[in-house]
Amino acid sequence: MSHRVDIENPSYAPTSGRARRRTSAIIVTAVLGLALVYFLIPVYWVVIAATKSTEDLLGTPGFLLAPTVQLWDNVIQALNYGDNMFLRWFGNSLIYSVIGAAFATYFAAAAGFALGKYEFKGRNLIFGIILGGVLVPGTATALPLFFLFSSMGLTNTYWSVLLPSMVSPFGVFLCRIYAQAAVPDSIIESARLDGASELRIFHSLALRSMTPALVTVFLFQLVGIWNNYFLPLVMLANQDLYPITLGLATWNAQVDRLPEFYELTVTGVLLSVIPLAVLMVVLQRFWRGGLTEGAVKG
Repeated sequence: MSHRVDIENPSYAPTSGRARRRTSAIIVTAVLGLALVYFLIPVYWVVIAATKSTEDLLGTPGFLLAPTVQLWDNVIQALNYGDNMFLRWFGNSLIYSVIGAAFATYFAAAAGFALGKYEFKGRNLIFGIILGGVLVPGTATALPLFFLFSSMGLTNTYWSVLLPSMVSPFGVFLCRIYAQAAVPDSIIESARLDGASELRIFHSLALRSMTPALVTVFLFQLVGIWNNYFLPLVMLANQDLYPITLGLATWNAQVDRLPEFYELTVTGVLLSVIPLAVLMVVLQRFWRGGLTEGAVKG
């Protein structure tokens, strides 16, 4: 019966197919919309809470503006509190994140290029070990790193947070896949025939071709370091070395004793989110291109 309907109505199958695709698109869009709302609700709460005084934070609904908006006053108070301690924590986070992410990206690019374009004994074993490193959570390595750095006298220094941040197993994995697809062997051989050294080939040809993947690794690593809490907690004892995550945690721990720290903490959280939001907007097209192109070509 359905076969005769298809013969009498040639447009039936295409029409039903378009209807199914439209329904699927509506369902996917609805699910993504719900996910977007889910993730934006905490951000909305932080923005609203940062406009309130301590009394309004404790006495008004969390998702509604208070009668008096004092966002600017809260920002000034957070920046100036404790001899500009927040600015010091913010600067420390920039140091840890930018330097750590830059070196992690470079090392990941070098390792990924070598694993992807050079044939040598034990290459697959090394890559397997690196993949295993992707599966190990950072909290599992924090204590061994503490004992190692303590034996070298590096705990409670910038190096104790910077050095572990310069390693990105996921970055090596992504760069290897991308290097295999984006850096043709013919170009490498041509450069060698022209007398280019291996380092020059890497810096002049490989890095340029791998730019989308490098931006992706840099973004992931920077966000991961910026949000890192447990490693600085284990490594650092001096508040002057704290990143913004650990500093805000110390403020939040004093809320029960001094309620005004509630206001400082919420405003500090809002200020700490702004750099990541700006970075995501600026690097969004590179990030998306690096993920999709590397995944498809790999």
